[in-house]
Amino acid sequence: MAITRRAVLKAFAATAAGTIVGAGSYGYFDERRQLAVTRPDVRVAGLPAKLDGLRIGFLTDVHCSRWMSPEDVYRAAAQLRDERADMIVLGGDYVTWGDRTQVHPSAEALASLSAPHGVFGILGNHDDDRDMPAALMAHGITVLKDARTRLSIKGETIDLIGIRFWTKRQADIAPLMRGASRNVILLAHDPRRLVEAAALKIPLVLSGHTHGGQVVLPLVGPIAAQKFPVVAGIGTRDKTTMFVSRGIGTVYVPVRINCPPEIAVLTLRRA
Repeated sequence: MAITRRAVLKAFAATAAGTIVGAGSYGYFDERRQLAVTRPDVRVAGLPAKLDGLRIGFLTDVHCSRWMSPEDVYRAAAQLRDERADMIVLGGDYVTWGDRTQVHPSAEALASLSAPHGVFGILGNHDDDRDMPAALMAHGITVLKDARTRLSIKGETIDLIGIRFWTKRQADIAPLMRGASRNVILLAHDPRRLVEAAALKIPLVLSGHTHGGQVVLPLVGPIAAQKFPVVAGIGTRDKTTMFVSRGIGTVYVPVRINCPPEIAVLTLRRA
């Protein structure tokens, strides 16, 4: 029987619940609150010289809930805003299990985000198709639901393509590429879309969903996220580069072990 991400994290929750001290309590009380800004250089094939140094702020897997309050989300958004990135991308999962009571608080907590070239979001598997995008758009965030938008930066064209979590087949993504420039960034909540992106020769993919594994065990690794081609950080397939953020929230159990939450500010570099 295949071990699912949910089963692994729930099993960890059961273990941690009986542990008063040690890794479980540390993950609950401390590490999940250790929000850091990471600033990796990301090499992109075919990136024009004028776009070398472009900075993209990336915030994902907020999971606004009883464990991640709107105030927590607001503070994370303020940290990202203060980084003064050229553009900002939101990677989905603004709430948990489609919780309607958190839709507007989550969107309002993100409302302060701004960047010279815009703030863009996609939907994750915990987000509904109507209320969440409407709430985000009401605060000036452009939500890409199987859609493409074009930006002009330093005289170069960039096409942002955003897909829903449930858009998985290459045949469903390919139409969004028609007429696109060579500078395409795919925003896909699920890192498993690396396969389709590489087949379509998309230079860069930004994803979340994995939480970096959330619980990363010594000598074992992120056992709840082994099915993903990239669990956290940078990976490549052919000439496609992917960056996967650990995100800031948690799911199933409010614990992070060896996997601190992350706000990412990516600097694009020519490969």
